[in-house]
Amino acid sequence: MTTKIHLLNELIELNNDRAAGFHKAIKNIDDEMDNGDLKVLFEEFALQSDKFAEELTLIVAANEGEPETGNSVTGSLHRAWIDVKSLFGGTDRESILSEAERGEDIIKNAYHSVIQQNRLSGIAHDTVSAQSVQLDKSHDKIKELRNLAR
Repeated sequence: MTTKIHLLNELIELNNDRAAGFHKAIKNIDDEMDNGDLKVLFEEFALQSDKFAEELTLIVAANEGEPETGNSVTGSLHRAWIDVKSLFGGTDRESILSEAERGEDIIKNAYHSVIQQNRLSGIAHDTVSAQSVQLDKSHDKIKELRNLAR
């Protein structure tokens, strides 16, 4: 497998993790805590990652690679941590947003790392760069909401 395909597949996995993580967070949000806006935002971000994974999958397939379809071990561990945290009272707005920001840090840093490696070109580079900009904005939105929840 080429480095390009490997890097794109890692980003596909992370986007799958991100979508699954946001869906998990949506289920853990207590409707009585007035966090309906977070459910809407998290659904938007889950759909964003589904779209990103689809775009990257098309690039991998166009380069005769085998697109990744699953989640990463790290993402599974992160979702398990969300489960444990919800059992021990981590369902207040700040906790939810802190955990979401931690997940956003992971994907944001992965995208920045792939871009800095400078091993992508053409449509792969352009797509990853455009997605990275959008992920930075998503991260900043969650961070802003977390700061307001303090």
